[in-house]
Amino acid sequence: MTPSPMAPAEGVIGQPIRAQLEAFLDIHRLELNHCLDGLTEEQARRSLVPSRTTLMGLVKHATFVERVWFDEAVTCRPRAELGLPPTPDESFALSDDDTIANVVQAHLEACEASRRATSELDLEDLLRGNRRGPLPLRWVYIHVLRELAQHCGHADILRELLLAEPGAPASGH
Repeated sequence: MTPSPMAPAEGVIGQPIRAQLEAFLDIHRLELNHCLDGLTEEQARRSLVPSRTTLMGLVKHATFVERVWFDEAVTCRPRAELGLPPTPDESFALSDDDTIANVVQAHLEACEASRRATSELDLEDLLRGNRRGPLPLRWVYIHVLRELAQHCGHADILRELLLAEPGAPASGH
Protein backbone atom coordinates (compact mmCIF):
# COMPACT_ATOMS: atom_id res chain seq x y z
CA MET A 1 0.00 0.00 0.00
CA THR A 2 1.32 3.45 -0.91
CA PRO A 3 1.62 5.82 2.05
CA SER A 4 -0.83 8.70 2.08
CA PRO A 5 0.64 11.92 0.66
CA MET A 6 -0.82 13.61 3.73
CA ALA A 7 1.24 11.43 6.11
CA PRO A 8 4.06 14.04 6.40
CA ALA A 9 1.46 16.55 7.58
CA GLU A 10 0.63 14.33 10.53
CA GLY A 11 4.20 14.82 11.71
CA VAL A 12 3.65 18.56 12.18
CA ILE A 13 0.50 18.38 14.31
CA GLY A 14 1.28 20.53 17.33
CA GLN A 15 4.26 22.17 15.64
CA PRO A 16 4.49 25.95 15.09
CA ILE A 17 2.29 27.28 12.30
CA ARG A 18 5.25 27.90 10.01
CA ALA A 19 6.24 24.22 10.10
CA GLN A 20 2.64 23.29 9.34
CA LEU A 21 2.35 25.71 6.41
CA GLU A 22 5.66 24.58 4.93
CA ALA A 23 4.70 20.90 5.29
CA PHE A 24 1.42 21.44 3.46
CA LEU A 25 3.14 23.55 0.76
CA ASP A 26 5.66 20.76 0.17
CA ILE A 27 2.94 18.09 0.06
CA HIS A 28 1.05 20.00 -2.62
CA ARG A 29 4.22 20.86 -4.55
CA LEU A 30 5.11 17.17 -4.66
CA GLU A 31 1.59 16.06 -5.58
CA LEU A 32 1.44 18.49 -8.49
CA ASN A 33 4.90 17.54 -9.67
CA HIS A 34 3.96 13.84 -9.63
CA CYS A 35 0.85 14.33 -11.79
CA LEU A 36 3.09 13.67 -14.81
CA ASP A 37 4.44 10.34 -13.53
CA GLY A 38 4.08 7.51 -16.03
CA LEU A 39 2.55 9.66 -18.78
CA THR A 40 3.76 10.02 -22.33
CA GLU A 41 4.82 13.42 -23.63
CA GLU A 42 1.66 13.48 -25.74
CA GLN A 43 -0.57 12.74 -22.75
CA ALA A 44 1.13 15.41 -20.65
CA ARG A 45 0.46 17.99 -23.39
CA ARG A 46 -3.06 16.88 -24.30
CA SER A 47 -5.72 19.52 -23.92
CA LEU A 48 -8.95 18.20 -22.42
CA VAL A 49 -10.57 21.57 -21.64
CA PRO A 50 -11.07 24.77 -23.65
CA SER A 51 -8.41 26.69 -21.68
CA ARG A 52 -4.63 26.25 -21.92
CA THR A 53 -4.79 23.88 -18.96
CA THR A 54 -2.88 20.65 -19.58
CA LEU A 55 -1.07 18.50 -17.04
CA MET A 56 2.33 19.74 -18.23
CA GLY A 57 0.95 23.28 -18.37
CA LEU A 58 -0.17 23.01 -14.74
CA VAL A 59 3.33 22.06 -13.60
CA LYS A 60 4.82 24.83 -15.74
CA HIS A 61 2.34 27.29 -14.21
CA ALA A 62 3.26 26.06 -10.71
CA THR A 63 6.87 26.98 -11.51
CA PHE A 64 5.67 30.46 -12.47
CA VAL A 65 3.73 30.68 -9.18
CA GLU A 66 6.82 29.77 -7.16
CA ARG A 67 8.94 32.31 -8.98
CA VAL A 68 6.35 35.11 -8.73
CA TRP A 69 5.66 34.66 -5.04
CA PHE A 70 9.10 33.68 -3.79
CA ASP A 71 11.42 35.48 -6.23
CA GLU A 72 9.59 38.50 -7.63
CA ALA A 73 7.81 39.24 -4.33
CA VAL A 74 10.93 38.71 -2.21
CA THR A 75 13.57 40.34 -4.45
CA CYS A 76 11.35 43.00 -6.06
CA ARG A 77 12.81 42.13 -9.47
CA PRO A 78 10.26 42.45 -12.30
CA ARG A 79 8.97 39.42 -14.17
CA ALA A 80 10.73 40.44 -17.38
CA GLU A 81 14.08 40.46 -15.58
CA LEU A 82 13.30 37.01 -14.15
CA GLY A 83 12.38 35.66 -17.59
CA LEU A 84 8.76 35.13 -16.57
CA PRO A 85 5.70 35.72 -18.73
CA PRO A 86 3.80 38.88 -17.81
CA THR A 87 0.51 37.11 -16.96
CA PRO A 88 -0.48 33.88 -15.22
CA ASP A 89 -2.46 32.71 -18.28
CA GLU A 90 0.67 32.85 -20.42
CA SER A 91 2.53 30.66 -17.92
CA PHE A 92 0.45 27.65 -19.02
CA ALA A 93 1.70 27.91 -22.62
CA LEU A 94 3.99 25.08 -23.70
CA SER A 95 6.87 25.50 -26.12
CA ASP A 96 8.18 22.82 -28.46
CA ASP A 97 11.21 22.52 -26.14
CA ASP A 98 9.13 21.65 -23.07
CA THR A 99 9.35 18.01 -22.01
CA ILE A 100 8.10 16.21 -18.93
CA ALA A 101 11.69 15.95 -17.69
CA ASN A 102 12.64 19.61 -18.08
CA VAL A 103 9.30 20.97 -16.83
CA VAL A 104 9.49 18.74 -13.73
CA GLN A 105 13.13 19.73 -13.15
CA ALA A 106 12.32 23.44 -13.47
CA HIS A 107 9.51 23.02 -10.95
CA LEU A 108 11.73 21.16 -8.46
CA GLU A 109 14.41 23.86 -8.80
CA ALA A 110 11.85 26.65 -8.33
CA CYS A 111 10.52 24.95 -5.17
CA GLU A 112 14.01 24.63 -3.74
CA ALA A 113 14.75 28.28 -4.58
CA SER A 114 11.50 29.24 -2.81
CA ARG A 115 12.57 27.39 0.32
CA ARG A 116 15.95 29.15 0.28
CA ALA A 117 14.39 32.58 -0.37
CA THR A 118 12.10 32.28 2.66
CA SER A 119 14.38 30.41 5.04
CA GLU A 120 15.59 33.55 6.82
CA LEU A 121 12.24 35.35 6.79
CA ASP A 122 9.64 35.46 9.55
CA LEU A 123 5.96 34.89 8.80
CA GLU A 124 5.19 38.56 9.47
CA ASP A 125 8.04 39.88 7.27
CA LEU A 126 6.65 41.95 4.42
CA LEU A 127 7.36 40.94 0.84
CA ARG A 128 7.42 44.17 -1.15
CA GLY A 129 7.65 42.95 -4.75
CA ASN A 130 4.00 42.16 -5.44
CA ARG A 131 1.62 44.37 -7.44
CA ARG A 132 -0.83 44.31 -4.50
CA GLY A 133 1.73 46.05 -2.34
CA PRO A 134 3.58 44.74 0.71
CA LEU A 135 2.24 41.40 1.95
CA PRO A 136 3.34 39.32 4.94
CA LEU A 137 5.01 36.00 4.18
CA ARG A 138 2.18 34.33 6.16
CA TRP A 139 -0.39 35.62 3.63
CA VAL A 140 1.80 34.53 0.71
CA TYR A 141 2.17 31.01 2.13
CA ILE A 142 -1.61 30.71 2.53
CA HIS A 143 -2.25 32.12 -0.94
CA VAL A 144 0.24 29.78 -2.63
CA LEU A 145 -1.11 26.81 -0.65
CA ARG A 146 -4.65 27.64 -1.84
CA GLU A 147 -3.47 27.92 -5.44
CA LEU A 148 -1.48 24.68 -5.32
CA ALA A 149 -4.41 22.82 -3.77
CA GLN A 150 -6.71 24.09 -6.51
CA HIS A 151 -4.28 23.02 -9.23
CA CYS A 152 -3.77 19.60 -7.61
CA GLY A 153 -7.52 19.12 -7.97
CA HIS A 154 -7.36 20.14 -11.62
CA ALA A 155 -4.47 17.73 -12.16
CA ASP A 156 -6.32 14.84 -10.49
CA ILE A 157 -9.30 15.31 -12.82
CA LEU A 158 -7.20 15.71 -15.97
CA ARG A 159 -5.07 12.68 -15.09
CA GLU A 160 -8.16 10.59 -14.39
CA LEU A 161 -9.59 11.55 -17.79
CA LEU A 162 -6.33 10.71 -19.56
CA LEU A 163 -5.96 7.36 -17.83
CA ALA A 164 -9.59 6.45 -18.63
CA GLU A 165 -8.88 6.68 -22.38
CA PRO A 166 -8.57 3.42 -24.32
CA GLY A 167 -4.96 2.24 -24.42
CA ALA A 168 -3.88 4.42 -21.48
CA PRO A 169 -1.74 2.82 -18.74
CA ALA A 170 -3.86 1.23 -16.00
CA SER A 171 -1.82 2.64 -13.13
CA GLY A 172 -3.08 5.53 -11.04
CA HIS A 173 -1.03 8.11 -9.19
